[in-house]
Amino acid sequence: MQLIDCFLEQGWRITFASAATEGERRADLASLGIDEVAIAVNDSRFDSFVADLQPEVVLFDQFLMEEQFGWRVEKHAPNALRVMETCDVQSLRHARHQMLKDVIKAGEDCSDALLAEPDAELFKRMAVSDLAQREIASFYRCDLNLVVSEVEIDLLTRHFRVPAELLHLCPLMLRDVPSHGRGYDEREHFLTIGNFRHAPNWDAVLWLKNAIWPLIRQRLPSAQLHVYGAYTPPKATALHNAAQGFHIKDWAEDALEVMSAARVSLAPLRFGAGIKGKVMDAMACGTPTVTTPIGAEGMHGELPFPGAVAWDAQGLAAEAVRLYTDRAAWNQAQSAGWQVLQSRFRFEVHGKTLIERIQQLLGDLPAHRAANFTGAMLRHHQHKSTQYMSQWIEAKNRRE
Repeated sequence: MQLIDCFLEQGWRITFASAATEGERRADLASLGIDEVAIAVNDSRFDSFVADLQPEVVLFDQFLMEEQFGWRVEKHAPNALRVMETCDVQSLRHARHQMLKDVIKAGEDCSDALLAEPDAELFKRMAVSDLAQREIASFYRCDLNLVVSEVEIDLLTRHFRVPAELLHLCPLMLRDVPSHGRGYDEREHFLTIGNFRHAPNWDAVLWLKNAIWPLIRQRLPSAQLHVYGAYTPPKATALHNAAQGFHIKDWAEDALEVMSAARVSLAPLRFGAGIKGKVMDAMACGTPTVTTPIGAEGMHGELPFPGAVAWDAQGLAAEAVRLYTDRAAWNQAQSAGWQVLQSRFRFEVHGKTLIERIQQLLGDLPAHRAANFTGAMLRHHQHKSTQYMSQWIEAKNRRE
């Protein structure tokens, strides 16, 4: 939505083409003057659609969409700038998840190694994974890739040798950075929030329930934790226990309102990638966050983290209690969040540089593509294999 807002400011005409079913809480794009088109994978009708449209820029929502539709766009709208929005490096997130599973399966302590910065073992796992090879190939095939953190840009350039010219730092953006909010005495309780369908969020809720929250309650017997998340499954509802102060709250009608009412946000993420919307929202609400190095990754740069970072359940619980009970530390963390937002996530800064980058590439696209031989080679081979597979699936579907 932030990218759409950025494009609308330029007066650009936007067509939103999606192969997904309509979600129950979908944005009202029509009210923004955006055309919506339903498309399908392995369907040649997309070819005539994009050929008639002849867009100047095509933005793919992560690499799976580039795999499905990139070759079709290149064939039928060859002059369109192809941009991929990554959200996070999925293969990094999945490699960390697999490492966590392996350690838990072995019955080992998973509080340290998995929460460290990317290391040789992690890269080794990524390099041999099918997911990473597919994802990195998409980075090469696109003219420009929007990456949300410096950590992931470093990973892509230093370890996977993706040319810096194909990457652009574009984090989450905030148009109006606040400088004040509800104070310490106007708030109560702990909060954690996140879509239950996102594996790192569900793992964090389980870790809270089984390890972290009992330690907090030992120190703060009357403390309450409110767990918010969309698409709450029965297995999450079953964790609700009022006697333990552990409340499953389902989807929040206004996430920023419930976050502004909480004194401390908990985000104990044991794996993940990209930057964390829940941490950014907490900063905007003036709510300190207690998280892991994974949760803090890419969020604060060289500035102080607006809350506390700890490696294990004991450390997270101790920091949560400290921030909840120490007014001075809480006030300092709240101010730090607004400083981070002002320094790193301003819409006026990142929106402007993104538009400038797109316009610069549109003005020199042939030369830009000529310098990316690896991308051209990957497109050649991918187009042939994907094209023939897609045509086979489409023909098979017609027979059935």
